[in-house]
Amino acid sequence: MRNNPMGDVSVLSSMSRRRLVAILLLIVVAGSGCGPAATPSPRPSASPSATPTPTPTATPQVACADRVFATMTLDQRIGQLFELGLASDRLGPTEINMIQTDHIGSVWFVDRSYAGVAGIHAVAAAVQAQVSGAATANVRFFIAANQEGGVIQAMQGPGFSQIPSAVVQGTWDPAVLQSRAAGWARELSAAGINFNFAPVMDVVPPGTDAQNQPIGALQREYGHDPATAGSHGVAFLAGMHQSGIAVSLKHFPGLGRVAGNTDFTTATDTTTTASDPYLQSFTMGIGANADVVMVALARYTRIDPNHLAAFSSVVMTQMLRGTLGFQGVIISDDLGDTVAVASIPPATRALDFLSAGGDMIISKTSAPAHAMVLAIRSQAAADPGFLQRVNDAALRILRAKQSWGLLPC
Repeated sequence: MRNNPMGDVSVLSSMSRRRLVAILLLIVVAGSGCGPAATPSPRPSASPSATPTPTPTATPQVACADRVFATMTLDQRIGQLFELGLASDRLGPTEINMIQTDHIGSVWFVDRSYAGVAGIHAVAAAVQAQVSGAATANVRFFIAANQEGGVIQAMQGPGFSQIPSAVVQGTWDPAVLQSRAAGWARELSAAGINFNFAPVMDVVPPGTDAQNQPIGALQREYGHDPATAGSHGVAFLAGMHQSGIAVSLKHFPGLGRVAGNTDFTTATDTTTTASDPYLQSFTMGIGANADVVMVALARYTRIDPNHLAAFSSVVMTQMLRGTLGFQGVIISDDLGDTVAVASIPPATRALDFLSAGGDMIISKTSAPAHAMVLAIRSQAAADPGFLQRVNDAALRILRAKQSWGLLPC
């Protein structure tokens, strides 16, 4: 029987056969019971809001910025906090030295240029050529310009359109403005510029243009009410974004009602409050995904009478971050060569701006910028709380740069 492969089975008793069948049935039933547990069906009651699907770009952007941040030295992180002016709109030995030794991470064209697209592109390309592991941790530069239109159009010459003033732009349908802004942005991009210090969201009350030196007298506002200024500022923003240019809303919480021009004196606003209706234009811009908000160098007596806005935690942390919910980069107006801060030592300017909640410092000139870098390094080494503030600001800037393809991952 051992030569018969079925012999052992053939001699089983009828009871043995019944037991064997029962055992086989138990095995089959037990095995089939594992299926649903391995691949559970989704619960019909689960709501989309309970388990949101992340956008395809959100995780890689944050992860990339975090990875780059982790590779950086503290000095490189501090360098990312600066936007240095290019003297005479050129990359000279001073700027190159500051990029290499102070690790400056962004620059801007400070003068009106008639070099045209080709001439500006040559300078921008030379700037981006300074990117290296040692200098910038292979992070590329934000290269900025003031390209609002009207008297505030820094980039001119062959290849650049003549842009009308914001007052004129504000008379157009927003869809028309967006389309034209996208064209102006393409010109900037062709010149190697990837960041525009615009749009102006300041609201100048009707009939007060002549008295308002920084905005109204220069026709820099889109309208005389928050809705017009906001809707047209958003259209300008959308057009710039459409063609790959980052933007900065300015000048929070508004220069439309100040007396004096911050470029030449201390400007004061005795009207604007922390819940002012004129803030609506900024709220609209933030809702349209503004990359950056620039804070004014004016004093707002009904918000924080003891500090200029750029040194005020009430303005930046409570209002801009808290009430308006802005999560992007907070940038200063020029802290290097502006009369409004001339009486304050550069080191104090930088430390006060960052401590109050700011992220990125504009300095038109190199000497104050270098002094600020040294002050931040010293304070970060001595104060763990300030070091954390520096790291937070640097990571926020890296995330903004990631959005525009300026990181190496």
